[in-house]
Amino acid sequence: MPPRPVAHPLVDLTGRTPRSAPLPRKVPMALTHPHTTISWREPDKLPLRGTLIVLPGRGETPHVYERFGRRLAADSYRVHAVTAPSDDADRTREQVLGLLAEADPSTPRVLVGSDAGAAYAAYLTALPADTANLANGTVAGLVLAGLPANARTTTGGDSAPGWNDELDLRTACGTHRTKISEAGVRPGDLFGDLPAEWLDPGVPQRITVPLLGIHGANDEVSPVDAARRWYAGAPRAELVTITEGRHDALNDQTHRTVAATVVLFLERLRLGGELAPIATAEQQYSTTAPPVGHDV
Repeated sequence: MPPRPVAHPLVDLTGRTPRSAPLPRKVPMALTHPHTTISWREPDKLPLRGTLIVLPGRGETPHVYERFGRRLAADSYRVHAVTAPSDDADRTREQVLGLLAEADPSTPRVLVGSDAGAAYAAYLTALPADTANLANGTVAGLVLAGLPANARTTTGGDSAPGWNDELDLRTACGTHRTKISEAGVRPGDLFGDLPAEWLDPGVPQRITVPLLGIHGANDEVSPVDAARRWYAGAPRAELVTITEGRHDALNDQTHRTVAATVVLFLERLRLGGELAPIATAEQQYSTTAPPVGHDV
């Protein structure tokens, strides 16, 4: 059976566009329940493999991660999406702590953050255990996508881009462009400043759990070179860059590849914090490089 989406409180929930092509909507609309926690559960009769808590980015609601949640839930991971910390960090923290407490402690519990959600997830995990209650085995690992490079976002202009420009910065996936144009994202919030403490230079070195970073190679909101420097400061970090990827790494045109990368990390994490490899590429026999692919 397919994964069952569940919301707290209950909410009824039932994939390439040219860079410059506008969508037929004039003004995107935000959803009416931005603070609802939504869950996608593992299929019936299959054992739970782990729990993921998704922290959305600036201007996003939990609904934006429905595709990601369904895909990971199909692999028997329970996925929860909470309030964006850029909207209400205290509410996000409360939701995260509550979900961690309810999650099965015999399987890995992992925070997955995008944009500001990535910065806040890293910040929470780096806090002392008696402050955040996320250490001491509560959180087994982190997945950070599109981590902001700086607390202040610069886009090369004097003013925030319009919606079509923001879409181009976010994603090249036609399905996702349509989804967030209809509902789920507040225009312009992506360019808001973040609390400086979330991106304190000391944060990465204080994260002791395994960390997977996913970053678009063409991310203009958070340039990948700055992200590389951040991950280089973490004791146990792996960074995967996505060819031609943009800022919304979990929802870009390569969303299947990204989801598969996350699953590979989770499966290694299940075997222990050493992240021993499961699949090893022995040799590439092709004499020519394959073309860049896209998930559609």
